[in-house]
Amino acid sequence: MIKENQKILNFINIMIDALIIAFTYMLAYRMRATSDLILYVQSVTFSQYMQYVVIVVPLYLFSYYLFKVYTAQRLKSLVEEISKIVKANIVATIAFFTVLFILKDVNYSRYMTLIFMFWNILLTAISRIVLRYMLRRIRRKGFNIKRAVLIGNSDTAMDFLQKTQQNLQWGYKIVAIFEEKVNINRQKRLKEKYKLSYIQRYDYSMLEEYLADKRVDEVVIGIKLKEYEHLDKIIRVCEKSGIKTQIIPDYLKYIPSKPVVEQIDDITIINIRHVPLENPINKVIKRLSDIILSIIAIVLTSPIMLVTAIAIKIESPGKIIFKQERVGYNRKKFYMYKFRSMREQTKEEEKDKWTTKDDNRKTKVGKFIRKMNIDEFPQFFNVLKGEMSFIGPRPERPFFVEKFKEEIPKYMVKHQVRPGITGWAQANGLRGDTSIKKRIEYDIFYIENWSISLDLKIIVLTIKNGFKNAY
Repeated sequence: MIKENQKILNFINIMIDALIIAFTYMLAYRMRATSDLILYVQSVTFSQYMQYVVIVVPLYLFSYYLFKVYTAQRLKSLVEEISKIVKANIVATIAFFTVLFILKDVNYSRYMTLIFMFWNILLTAISRIVLRYMLRRIRRKGFNIKRAVLIGNSDTAMDFLQKTQQNLQWGYKIVAIFEEKVNINRQKRLKEKYKLSYIQRYDYSMLEEYLADKRVDEVVIGIKLKEYEHLDKIIRVCEKSGIKTQIIPDYLKYIPSKPVVEQIDDITIINIRHVPLENPINKVIKRLSDIILSIIAIVLTSPIMLVTAIAIKIESPGKIIFKQERVGYNRKKFYMYKFRSMREQTKEEEKDKWTTKDDNRKTKVGKFIRKMNIDEFPQFFNVLKGEMSFIGPRPERPFFVEKFKEEIPKYMVKHQVRPGITGWAQANGLRGDTSIKKRIEYDIFYIENWSISLDLKIIVLTIKNGFKNAY
């Protein structure tokens, strides 16, 4: 039933998308015709322009298919779905430009195609928002529900059960649970809490009988690691029933949210840490953007840095630039630059003391430049030298690295990328002596999910929240 519903939904989506593509294609011409730039309209008639619609509609629909816009979006976020639509539109537009180049149509306005793409993305996104709202309403009333059987009671399986109940818009209904051992009291409690009709020990013949007799759309296996000896038999029973089967591994805490799977001959290997910046192309993009941004930043902030240097020198004796050893990319040590914001100290004094909000070592100028983040400006030179990046986990002193790596799991993972002037943790208000464990969680998220868009988001958040928790 669910498969049939998905086919109907896909057909509706394709029809709506085709209408939107045709409508926005026509709209782009009308908008261009009523604008000040009417030269194109004078050279190409509406009928000539609309001849290309027979290419545009299937081309864009095919691009949607390639980007899996028509696969089930039940568990995908709206952002993920719209992201696919945007990418598919960009690729289809480039392909259409290629077609125009091959046909040598010099009169066709590329600018008008961009207008079409903008409106197509916007209206398609709106249609998906409306569709999601309607499906959410329908599923909350008990329709378009995916009936699933859960096998096992691992922590991840119970987490899945709880989340399906909390997110009714997903359209999941767990109708039964099969466990290795069934506790009567626990069985009663689960039945009452989750309104389950059936909880049973996974006796293979009973499991096979249940799957054959009951209307089940999906089986989710979530057994504990110690029960994996039963996994082969359970999978064979499920596959015999012909029902779609999925596995929630009981080792999710060891693998990233987006695991990378490699194949060595016939052996499948899962990387426990996916680092997008290990990709050579991503590395080049990141480094080039760092060089360009650091040069621009140095030029723009040089007057502020000059005034700051004079103010520091006038207020207190000592060096203007404060150099401190930090641990960076691949655990290599480097000297990070900052404007001196404290009185001169011995190496022993500064070695293992954390800066706090009411630190009495700070000077008057120091308090101001720290509050405004001006003390970080010399790090633009660290970025230019390749020791740091604009965006990345903040580097720590060797003393604290040695301390934290023993106390905090996964702490050393942060050294798999270049440290940054600001990062995902700082953009979310975690700075200074705030929770190190929480900062590491944010750092690891950044490392595993790096993208240009995430870097841009961090820059925007840093500018927006720049002065929060700064001291």
